Amino acid sequence: MNEYTFAFAFVPTLLFVVIVAPLWILMHYRSKRRSQGALSEDERAELERLAEIAERMGERVETLEAILDAETPDWRKRHAQE
Repeated sequence: MNEYTFAFAFVPTLLFVVIVAPLWILMHYRSKRRSQGALSEDERAELERLAEIAERMGERVETLEAILDAETPDWRKRHAQE
């Protein structure tokens, strides 16, 4: 009778440790990594706003470079030497 009690407790414990626990840990860290990687709506809106600002700044730089090219054609050479 004592052998059956041991087997009754040992087999489910072994199955839990070998199958359930590793799957549980794997799924836990997978969901944790996914939740950390996603942006919230506020973060996404801020990122889009910053991207628009960066695009406008890039356009301004291009405009300033075009003005400098027209007024001082060799400004790039002088700037590269510094």
